[in-house]
Amino acid sequence: MTQELIDLRNSILEQRYTDALAIVDELEGMSKQAILRNIQAFLRILLIHLVKNQIETRLTNSWVASIRNSLIEIKKINLKENKKSYYINQDEWDSWLEDEIELAIADASLEVLNGIYNEFQLAEMVNKNEVISIARKFLELTHLHSVKELPKTIAELLIQLPGGEDWKLGKK
Repeated sequence: MTQELIDLRNSILEQRYTDALAIVDELEGMSKQAILRNIQAFLRILLIHLVKNQIETRLTNSWVASIRNSLIEIKKINLKENKKSYYINQDEWDSWLEDEIELAIADASLEVLNGIYNEFQLAEMVNKNEVISIARKFLELTHLHSVKELPKTIAELLIQLPGGEDWKLGKK
């Protein structure tokens, strides 16, 4: 990116505005790609924990924190600077979820029940459509609620997951 900024400066100083605008467009594209990669990383963390929850039918404080923090970060990163539009709109999550579910299962295989299943075995056990459906419900919250409201609404949805009532009551 440093080279792009040098080229931009030189283009402006040399009054090559068409070149400068092309560089600005390139920088905007690079910025958007970085934002989408960050969202993708938090989306995978969300899916990993939903897979673990589905297979182990329990909810731990650590998983809750990871799910909540992933969703809050997705909310913050996904909201554009104008605070009115998103990089990924509410109706666009399905393709992102479908792209990430296999990687999330592979990563979750290292943790589910202390890694007793490899990624192929775990993939056979996971109901991917259910995990994606639950993830979609959580992601919907990021479009409907402010960052301040999110923790409470996330907790309300977490209680509905397998083991959620036990987590709410502090049972292990």
